[in-house]
Amino acid sequence: MDAIECIMTRRSVRNYLDVPVEWDKIGTILDTGRFAPSSGNIQDVKFVVVKDEGSRKAIADACLRQYWMSKAPIHIVVCSEVKKSIGFYGIRGERLYSIQNCAASIENMMLAANSLGLGTCWVGAFDENVVSRVLGIPDYIRPQAIITIGYYHEAPKPPQRFPLTTVAFLEKYGNRVGDSAAVMRDYSLITERYVKQGQKATGNAAGKAADFIGQKGQSIAEKLKKKFKK
Repeated sequence: MDAIECIMTRRSVRNYLDVPVEWDKIGTILDTGRFAPSSGNIQDVKFVVVKDEGSRKAIADACLRQYWMSKAPIHIVVCSEVKKSIGFYGIRGERLYSIQNCAASIENMMLAANSLGLGTCWVGAFDENVVSRVLGIPDYIRPQAIITIGYYHEAPKPPQRFPLTTVAFLEKYGNRVGDSAAVMRDYSLITERYVKQGQKATGNAAGKAADFIGQKGQSIAEKLKKKFKK
């Protein structure tokens, strides 16, 4: 699948098959996380791959008892090296850049997993101290999120999304585009509009064409009549 299709078909999966995930796929997923952008290219994002069933259950318990997580054969705990972020960018690095960098890696990895036929879910609700204790994460490393990965029974239905006109503005916040379909190149809506206009205009066009042909035909007939009289 291409990149656009991969983005549009990604779903949050919470129902996994009891099937192991191949390690070469896990490696590919981690590599895409490694290639995500980071502020100033400081590359402060770290990954902990969790396969052990006991650890997965402990993580699920730390995630506000979301026990469905333990059914996923692989967890990737995405962490930020906070010390590095602070060293380069101070408080802004700790409170913003470290989070953004992890988020970019997470999205990359979830899209990569989708392209490989795997389901994922981004989990952000958990007790950081418990997760750090279970995985031996040092104090200067902060777990930011957990990705569950595995094969799924069936893909969830697409969730409802707000229309583009309510989330995208032009030049200034709140300045909505009059014809968003044309500006945003939503060709499906543009095509539908033209089809409807074409159907409406067909009758008028046919009538005008008949009138034109009739007038032309009458004019030619009169010319021929005059010619043969001569």
